[in-house]
Amino acid sequence: MNRTFIALLCALVLILPLVAIAEPRQEDQSRRERGNKVINKLSGGAGQPVLDAMRQDFPFLADAITDYSLGDVWSREGLDDRTRQLAAVAAFAAQGNLPQLKIHAGYALKLGVTQSELKEIAYLTTVTAGFPRAIDTAQALREAFATHAASTKTAK
Repeated sequence: MNRTFIALLCALVLILPLVAIAEPRQEDQSRRERGNKVINKLSGGAGQPVLDAMRQDFPFLADAITDYSLGDVWSREGLDDRTRQLAAVAAFAAQGNLPQLKIHAGYALKLGVTQSELKEIAYLTTVTAGFPRAIDTAQALREAFATHAASTKTAK
C-alpha cells in the first residue's frame, strides 16, 4: 500500500504541471493579450523578432516574457511609454545588456525620445556603471540610431 501511494503521488506530481500547461487559464489569456498589445504598440505592429525567434525553441520563456514582463509589468499605468523606455534603456546601459538596450532604444526613438536624450543616458552611465559601460552604451546607441534611421527611410 505504501508503494502504491508513493507511485500515485509521483504520477500526480508529474502529470498536474502538464495539465496546467496544456490549458491556459483565463487569467493567463488576458495577461497574454495585454502583453501582445504592448509589443504591438512598441513595435508599431511589426512584432518583436527576438521574442518571435525565442518562441520557436523556448516557448515557455517567450510566454513568460509576454505574460509577466509585458502583460503584468509593462502594461501598468504608473509611467507613460516614453518614460518607461528611458528607464529601460538606462537600466540596460548600467547592466551592460547591449542587445536589450538596442531594442529598447529603438522603441524609445519610435515614441519620440530624441537622440540627445539617449546620449544623456550614456553620459549618466559613467556615474552609475563606469566609463567602460558608458562607452559600450554609446556604441550600442550609435547602432540603434543607424537602424532607426534606415527603418525610417524605408517607411517613407
